[in-house]
Amino acid sequence: MRGVWGAVRPHAVRLVAAGVAGAAAELCGLGLVAAAAWLIARASQRPELAALSVAIVAVRGFALAKGSLRYVERLAGHDAALRVLAELRGRVFDALAAARPGARRVRDGDALTRMVSDVDAVQDLLLRCVLPVAASVVCGAAGVGVCALVEAPAAVVLAVGLLVAGVVLPGAAAVAGGRAAARMADGREVLAVRALDVLEGARDLAMFGASARFGERARGAVRGLDRAERSAARVSAVVGAAGFVVQGVTVAAVVWVGLGAGVGEVGSAVLALTALVAVESVLPLAGAAQRLREVVPAVRRVGAVLAAPPAPCPAGAVAVPRGPLEVELLGVRVDYGRGVALDGVDLRVGRGRRVAVVGASGAGKSTLLAAVSGDVPVVSGAVLLGGRDVGGYAPGEVRAAVRGLAQDAHVFAASVRANLLLACPDADEARLWAAAERARFAEVVRALPDGWDTVVGAGGRGLSGGQRQRLLLARALLADPPVLVLDEPAEGLDPVVADEVTRGLLEAPGGGTLLLVTHRLAALGSADEVVVLDRGRVVQRGRHEELLTVAGAYRDLWGAELLASRAVAA
Repeated sequence: MRGVWGAVRPHAVRLVAAGVAGAAAELCGLGLVAAAAWLIARASQRPELAALSVAIVAVRGFALAKGSLRYVERLAGHDAALRVLAELRGRVFDALAAARPGARRVRDGDALTRMVSDVDAVQDLLLRCVLPVAASVVCGAAGVGVCALVEAPAAVVLAVGLLVAGVVLPGAAAVAGGRAAARMADGREVLAVRALDVLEGARDLAMFGASARFGERARGAVRGLDRAERSAARVSAVVGAAGFVVQGVTVAAVVWVGLGAGVGEVGSAVLALTALVAVESVLPLAGAAQRLREVVPAVRRVGAVLAAPPAPCPAGAVAVPRGPLEVELLGVRVDYGRGVALDGVDLRVGRGRRVAVVGASGAGKSTLLAAVSGDVPVVSGAVLLGGRDVGGYAPGEVRAAVRGLAQDAHVFAASVRANLLLACPDADEARLWAAAERARFAEVVRALPDGWDTVVGAGGRGLSGGQRQRLLLARALLADPPVLVLDEPAEGLDPVVADEVTRGLLEAPGGGTLLLVTHRLAALGSADEVVVLDRGRVVQRGRHEELLTVAGAYRDLWGAELLASRAVAA
């Protein structure tokens, strides 16, 4: 919870102002009712107008002040809450991005729930739980005070009614609604995960005939959430009805005590309406208590995300050197718990060199790139960047220095230009076109209806698979980091175009150090070196022409590629 409070603290003054304005508005409402009751009852006795002038002015003043203060409360409260949400959502995003590599195992639906629903729960905590309590306590205490001025025993009766309506009923609502609140929280999380599976995997599900089955799972989650919400609604209805009963009984008891004490018509009217408003001011506490049971788990989940230890930043961390960097792996071992992905890999890539990494599926190629970029924890061994262990740099420095294209790279629901500018926000039109030309994406941009400003949809739905891949490659090239890592950059492209793209990447002058994973070998004659992985180990390395002259894994892969090409040609 400390992390959540850290986002709330800068806006505490606005929240206090909203609480004070809300309490003052309730007091004005109480004063308005008390003054109006006194005015009506006293006017029925036909006194001189001068005897009513103060009450008339008070009614007008309370009425105007109540509306104004309520406006201030809403304005200040929502302004503070929205500022807190903006601050908190940014912190949650940063915390998820900065998590330890081994801890990044949050499903997309869970992460979406943390970022949206759970963070929104903080708004409800502030506006529907915290602020109403302050206003209710002040108004209830003032109501007891007004009744005490008229008849002390009546004030005692009102205090008892307020305790029942403001403490007993909220407690009962929290207890009765706790189980439903827990089911609702779980149901929303399950629904987010299953709905996202259906939406993002729609094409694959349709291809394999699984749409109906996964759709039914999502509908089952909807039905489960609906049952939990109906249960919570029943609790709210029962508690609300009980609140009105308590209010009516309290008002009747206060009036009965007042009449028994002989307070007269004016006093009885004041007691009745004061008790009515005072109890009504605490009735929302039952709903606040029930909502509190719903939001506290969500707020705790947000706090847990913020409290999760980030990737460690070593003491005395230094900045990553500029320009192309040497990359070296020394006995690197990576184990995902279901088998060794890299097993004692030793590899040195000189500054500015272009190295291709090949191997059969599951050989460890993508894991090697992830180890270099710091996205997976290394069990043993070391990864050196610029001659220094990556552990000696701040995590953000490593992420900025080693960038590129991963197989799960995301295309955002924005324009083509916005998707590319993520890599370099200051890039001008010329740099955009240069990156697009290298990725063979320029002709795609020219053919789009709005060019750079064409919106491509979530996940790049408005593009073909090959166009999407070229967009992602152009974004990686635009970043131009000291170390560029590309995982299957030509995946999904026509073989001829794929070889042209790969050859262009390997032959381009300047730029940083390049590590390129590919399953296409035809263009690798332009690589400074080819590294062959098999079962997590380096089994061959050398230039393309050299590796073809010796028996081994690389020549086997080359033969398989030639056979596949001939089969397609036939």
